Amino acid sequence: MQLITTTAELQAAIDILSRSPFVTVDTEFIRETTFWPELCLIQMASEETTALVDPLAPGLDLKPFFDLMANESILKVFHAARQDIEIVHYRGGLIPHPVFDTQVAAMVCGFGDSISYDQLVAKISGAHIDKTSRFTDWRHRPLSEKQLVYALADVTHLVDVYKHLAAELKREDRAHWLNEEMEVLTSPSTYDLHPDDAWTRLKMRVRKPQEFAVLQAVARWRELEARERNVPRSRVLKDDAIYEIAQQQPKDTAALAKLRSTPKGWERSSAATGLVLAVNKALAIPKEELPRLPKPANNPEGASAAQELLKVLLKLVAEDHGVAAKVIASGDDLERIASEGEKADVQALHGWRRDVFGDKALKLARGELAIRFKDRKLGVFEV
Repeated sequence: MQLITTTAELQAAIDILSRSPFVTVDTEFIRETTFWPELCLIQMASEETTALVDPLAPGLDLKPFFDLMANESILKVFHAARQDIEIVHYRGGLIPHPVFDTQVAAMVCGFGDSISYDQLVAKISGAHIDKTSRFTDWRHRPLSEKQLVYALADVTHLVDVYKHLAAELKREDRAHWLNEEMEVLTSPSTYDLHPDDAWTRLKMRVRKPQEFAVLQAVARWRELEARERNVPRSRVLKDDAIYEIAQQQPKDTAALAKLRSTPKGWERSSAATGLVLAVNKALAIPKEELPRLPKPANNPEGASAAQELLKVLLKLVAEDHGVAAKVIASGDDLERIASEGEKADVQALHGWRRDVFGDKALKLARGELAIRFKDRKLGVFEV
């Protein structure tokens, strides 16, 4: 088994893969010590051929691969596609399209909420994947034959998985259900987190507008610093330190040195200087221009009980249609439907989800639908 290490070899493989209406794709990467994922291996397969590409090979130009990812006439099949798409977006400046995610398709086809790839392969094809190479350091060269066999299995078995799920979706007339999910998965907004929105990753542990302004400023500073240095956010500053800085608001490095959550001596670094500037900039915001604290949900009386009933309804609907419940509605969807009713702008009240569950959920919330226990099972009936 040979790795592709030259641009000419890659182009030749892409030419063959491009003859197929679909290509299965997977990537191996490392990101424990970096902000941006480090692409270490690309695996591709069609019914005609397979390819293992070494992105770390000197002089290798990945343009033929990115051209394939952008080819609208070829369906790109992934399992749990989000991180793979993120890597292609970062390295190639594009988002693969069209895309078929077998993890989502499996949930739509009734394989459960969180079935793993190897479990899915076993159920569909009966094959068993050796996972002993799962935690490989994919940066290390040379890769062993065992590692390459493991990596290639992630796309060769995916061919059969895709064909089975695609046929099942067509038989159940649910292809449009999956298409709605893929629109979100291939939207640029899914992958472009603006530094100004970095604070949304944090828990709200502030109570005053000025503290909130500092928290936003420090989160933005950390995001930019992590991207620039290509290190994980926690390597720049831990979340607990951001909360303490938002509350204590150090105006200089001397005040920063007194905080418990920052490393000893860190206040003398150039990074600390930039952080203090961000804090002071936030503190200079006029009172009338300070950001408003996000309002906690003010649920009406009875909303909590309604949410519990909606959970039961969701379970019944999911079982009836043979679909994973988490694909139909999230816990947040249920909470908002219970609190806001028709006004709730949630996925469960749009598209196929509304037809399957949303309208029933609204009827239940209005008291027009009820759940009863009869003949040893739960059922739904009109009131």
